Amino acid sequence: MNKIDLQGKVAVVTGAARGIGLAIVERLLASGARCSLWDIDEGALNSAAKTLAGRGEIHSAAVDLTKAEAVNAATDATGRTLGSIDILVNNAGIAGVSKKLWECTPAEWFQVINIDLFSVFLCCHAVAPKMIEKRYGRIVNIASIAGKEGNPNASHYSAAKAGVIGLTKSLGKELAQTGIIVNCVTPAVIETDILKQVSQEHINYMLSKIPMGRTGLKEEVAGLVAWLCSAECSFSTGAVFDISGGRATY
Repeated sequence: MNKIDLQGKVAVVTGAARGIGLAIVERLLASGARCSLWDIDEGALNSAAKTLAGRGEIHSAAVDLTKAEAVNAATDATGRTLGSIDILVNNAGIAGVSKKLWECTPAEWFQVINIDLFSVFLCCHAVAPKMIEKRYGRIVNIASIAGKEGNPNASHYSAAKAGVIGLTKSLGKELAQTGIIVNCVTPAVIETDILKQVSQEHINYMLSKIPMGRTGLKEEVAGLVAWLCSAECSFSTGAVFDISGGRATY
């Protein structure tokens, strides 16, 4: 594993208790960052803390990322415990039900938009001003190839992730002269527990679109994210980085 220098940096990772989020935390800790894990599942956070014991300094916050007051409280708690936030990785998300658009209830559709897109706004809204104060920051949003191409039976997820891409491009321009870099990554299907939320038919569809013929690994995503969180990433902002096994066509 190549060393990326994040010594002295404080990172917030949402949806950090498992899957890609936990892999990102592991990689950031290995690079010297102190990490605050934000997740709604307190039990999973406790389990993650045990997994990470001895790897570096961490802080955990059980937080509903769709509630502004909860996000603001977690931001303040992280600041008190670890110091000013240098890095924000917006990873939290759900797949939602696998249904055609007209089969989804409004509640099912909105739930995915709320968690996968609105929470990104809330976290950026809370953390960006802290970064602006010191004129340094790295924000990485986890989008999806579905946000570029649109997956059938996943209109809510595709729309939310397209929104994350648009938010990234807009915020990157707004912060372009502040020392804060904002980028997103667009994975294809990655081997995590989120696959348990979707049908095998949908998984087969996604795999059929990947020229490499396999799912991605969470460690592969974490490696890309770690570089995007570093000072080495200095002239890319509002950009979209694919990690899709060749699926992406633009």
